[in-house]
Amino acid sequence: MNSPGTISNSSSRITRFQAWKTAARTHTLWASVAPVTVGTGLAVGAGVFRWDAFWMTLTVGVSIQVAANFANDVSDAARSADTPDRIGPRRMVAEGVISPRNMWIAAWIAVAVALLAGLYLVLIAGLMLVWVGLLSVLAMLTYVGGPLPYGYRGLGEVSVFVFFGLVATVGTRFVHDMTAPVEAWTLAIPMGMLASAILVANNLRDIGTDARVGKRTLAVMMGAARSRIFYAVLVGLSFAVIAGAAFLGATPLATSATLALVPFAIVPLRAVLRGAKGAALIGVLKATSRLQMGVALILAVTAAIWT
Repeated sequence: MNSPGTISNSSSRITRFQAWKTAARTHTLWASVAPVTVGTGLAVGAGVFRWDAFWMTLTVGVSIQVAANFANDVSDAARSADTPDRIGPRRMVAEGVISPRNMWIAAWIAVAVALLAGLYLVLIAGLMLVWVGLLSVLAMLTYVGGPLPYGYRGLGEVSVFVFFGLVATVGTRFVHDMTAPVEAWTLAIPMGMLASAILVANNLRDIGTDARVGKRTLAVMMGAARSRIFYAVLVGLSFAVIAGAAFLGATPLATSATLALVPFAIVPLRAVLRGAKGAALIGVLKATSRLQMGVALILAVTAAIWT
């Protein structure tokens, strides 16, 4: 007999809270928090910061990412993409811990939360955000779902760059006073690159199992060797863009302080370039996520003080 609040299947026991936390992939949620942090710092520096805009934007970003993670869990299971020999965090639907129906209900609840927060943002920042919201939800649902999932066609990194980089960073800055200054677009680029690097590490880890089930991620299409180089390029260019923008005057010179985090990029870079596989890439993924958040914090603080 299971204890209250505990779910079990043939291979394991896990509490309901642990199951949903795992399905939400909480260790990746910094990817939605980081661009909001940068956009908020820019708004503070410009003297236009609004607490309501900040909280609603953060709610939209995190809710959309959680909804995407829930949808990916159930969609990958339906396509048999999460095979038993896969190395990585557990997938709740594939293991039979959470039913597909309940996972879809949770995904739509997260979407509803995002839409409600988004409606508030529309009221304070204009109807253009309606289209941004609809495109974001559509991108979330069709990543690995629907008849033509673009995540199975090597377009995942492009989508992450656009929505977790450009849209999230510039959109956050926009909702405070309905402007999108050049520094927001500029700093959105490294945010998108680092978010994409997280996905590259994830897909590099799963390259073998993805290839066997016909999931053609960019890593599968490029191959492991080129994917490792691509990861290094994304991380390296993110710092290069920050430094170049600061020294050229596109962003406050103080944002170049972010270069102090370069040593923290060396560990995951070395692991990837030296051929890390399987479980070792889980550490790379988490380190890259922490790196992105660290970069975002320094960019936000320096932009807020010296813009």
